[in-house]
Amino acid sequence: MPGGAYNDILPKLPMADCLFCRIVRREIPAQIVHEDEQALVFKDITPQAPTHLLVIPKKHLGSLSASTDGDAPLLGHLQRVASRAAESAKLSSFRLVTNNGKGAGQSVDHLHYHLLGGRPLEWPPG
Repeated sequence: MPGGAYNDILPKLPMADCLFCRIVRREIPAQIVHEDEQALVFKDITPQAPTHLLVIPKKHLGSLSASTDGDAPLLGHLQRVASRAAESAKLSSFRLVTNNGKGAGQSVDHLHYHLLGGRPLEWPPG
């Protein structure tokens, strides 16, 4: 899933900063649907399905590959948050996916999961 409108914002950010960290700090607006101590869930600005949410850790991790064994509890928490967000959106089925690296389509260097639902989803994607 391409970054779409996020790419319009990225060039304006200082190299040492991160778009999603700025959303966590409320420096950039987002339609937040869930927040807790470790995670933030908000609507994607270029939705690829009727429901398209982004699930992110508040802690900056550049990608799934950047996580360590010490991040395992956080990664599990993100999965549970995604499941609860899908339930809140009344989705009986959904897809949860992360892109790891530019070659896989990762457009923001902050670990994030796309929660997609509300329409039939094809396989394989892309």
